[in-house]
Amino acid sequence: VQLVESGGDSVQAGGSLRLSCEASGVTYKRCCMGWFRQIPGQERDGVATTFVGGTSTWYSDSVKGRFTVSQDNAKNTLYLQMSSLKAEDSAMYYCAAEPRRSSTYCYLAFKAGSEAYNYWGQGTQVTVS
Repeated sequence: VQLVESGGDSVQAGGSLRLSCEASGVTYKRCCMGWFRQIPGQERDGVATTFVGGTSTWYSDSVKGRFTVSQDNAKNTLYLQMSSLKAEDSAMYYCAAEPRRSSTYCYLAFKAGSEAYNYWGQGTQVTVS
């Protein structure tokens, strides 16, 4: 399984960015996929979790209403649309995948955090100033 994130950049507060996570080597449908972010010296925090091929997505309170997850199943790609960005959104953003899972597992993964995932991308940096 390979996950490749892209789209990170430096933007001003109030701006928008769209991150992409392209998955390969995995049956994309029925994947539980998550977006996480991490600041150096701190734990990796969950941003959003989605069940690919389904309609369920969960967001952390800190991004709810500002970030939106979408899927392009034809391209095996997950997106994170980030709007109204704040300085505190600055972090390395990672996507993670756990294949052949259920929507219920995804919900539990959202609650459990990074320990629920075995596959990770290399990250993409978002800086908001």
